[in-house]
Amino acid sequence: MREAYYDQLDSIFGQLGTIAREVEVAVGRATKALLTGDGEIAEQVISADASIDRQREEIEDSAFSLLSLQQPVAGDLRTIVAALRMVGELERMGDLSVHVAKVARLRVPGVAVPPDMVPTIEQMSAVAIDMVGQVAALIESRDVEAAKALADDDEEMDRLRRVSFRELLSKDWPHGVEPAVDLALLGRYYERIADHAVSIANRVIFVVTGETPSNS
Repeated sequence: MREAYYDQLDSIFGQLGTIAREVEVAVGRATKALLTGDGEIAEQVISADASIDRQREEIEDSAFSLLSLQQPVAGDLRTIVAALRMVGELERMGDLSVHVAKVARLRVPGVAVPPDMVPTIEQMSAVAIDMVGQVAALIESRDVEAAKALADDDEEMDRLRRVSFRELLSKDWPHGVEPAVDLALLGRYYERIADHAVSIANRVIFVVTGETPSNS
């Protein structure tokens, strides 16, 4: 009975890792749609979000089943509660990828990002994709030191966000209001993906150590 219980716990974390990998793909595809004006790729990202939503429901059902039937205590309870919070974070990251894809779709057949802003968006996307990939690895490894290091990447995302804002607010911004609004939203979406990644890393630290990091 207890062996089946721990198998179910491991299964929950395995599925969290699967969702993280799907989010990683979604961020990359959404950015590709954004920078190429490819409406088909944008639609793929939007449609694929249903899989993430469905898996969240499955994880919640499994977690609530363990809570009600096994009445876990101490470390096991901590793990289940953290898993419930982590899957919510992952779902929101998937939703943010959809938001990026919808900006791309809205501007088809054009491209939402002006050429001189492409490098900044590419860098923000690269940081976001890398952080989601690290999250997937952290869920699998539960490496506390690697989880703590993820905050450094979040600082890089914050720096890029400040760079994009300086461009948008400069007096000689040449692209008009609509691209400025798009870019302000896009910067926020990528920044929030990074924030959620850090939050998940903090949950991993909590599962392993029982301590809540001060930056959570």
